[in-house]
Amino acid sequence: MSTTHLFPGQGSQYVSMGREVYKRNSEARALFDEADAVLGFSLSEIVFSGPEELLTDTANQQPALFVTSLANLICMRDEGWMAADYVAGHSLGEFSALTAAGCMAFSDGLRLVRKRGELMKRAGEVSPGAMAAVIALPLEQICALCAQAEDETGFLVRVANDNCPGQTVISGAEVGLQRALELIEEAGARKVVRLPITIAAHTELMGSVSGEFSAAVDEVPLKKPRMPVIANVSAKPLRSIDEIRTELKSQLTAPVAWAGSMQYLLGEGNDTFIEVGPNNVLLGLLKRIDRQVKRVAFDTGPDL
Repeated sequence: MSTTHLFPGQGSQYVSMGREVYKRNSEARALFDEADAVLGFSLSEIVFSGPEELLTDTANQQPALFVTSLANLICMRDEGWMAADYVAGHSLGEFSALTAAGCMAFSDGLRLVRKRGELMKRAGEVSPGAMAAVIALPLEQICALCAQAEDETGFLVRVANDNCPGQTVISGAEVGLQRALELIEEAGARKVVRLPITIAAHTELMGSVSGEFSAAVDEVPLKKPRMPVIANVSAKPLRSIDEIRTELKSQLTAPVAWAGSMQYLLGEGNDTFIEVGPNNVLLGLLKRIDRQVKRVAFDTGPDL
């Protein structure tokens, strides 16, 4: 039996996340202080005090989640929580997972996720987009309806996240996305939820910045992981430095195969999953995949 640490992506953040670990753990506090020094502004002030619109700016949101998740991990280790046999992270969380596995230095990972956030924001300005969650419609049907909407409108719309049975996120240009949602509702989806985001993440609409991001990935020194890191794109372990670089570059425009990643981990005998970052979104998705495994959230927020 094995334990997996899960690292969340965008959408899990909230103002004040990480403040308790900052107060109670000196190493976690040093990590936030280092982040402020590396970035040249007080990220910790945005994380702890907001305002929310500043935290949800993707250029801040991505490093904020990265730092908070790794500060939580430090606190977990100091307090004797179970070590990981495997790690996985959802979208932005994959960078946290790779850092936790020793693949990149904290400061290098921080600069890279800040760059990623800035580039994704710019891509959203060049090619505006939107995202929406679809509840209770089969993945294959959603893919077909997105293709139909794209054919009808001439505007891109694709599946961005296969999160779990019954929850899929689609992403694309506004016209294409709107038509896809109309078709999806007509097909009997239980619910569609527009996400508060103005970029078409994990689609080709991020392509305008993919070259610059690939160059940034190539500049980061990497090491082989200390434990298996399950990839977003392939839902398989990343074992070599070349595989890690390819994954990080591909992940910008490719969909997140999260359900497949969890199925792989379950097949490997993982029976305990600990969500390391803020909130427990990933544990909620896992519950829809397997209700029997042990699911634990490490978050020091007031509600958990």
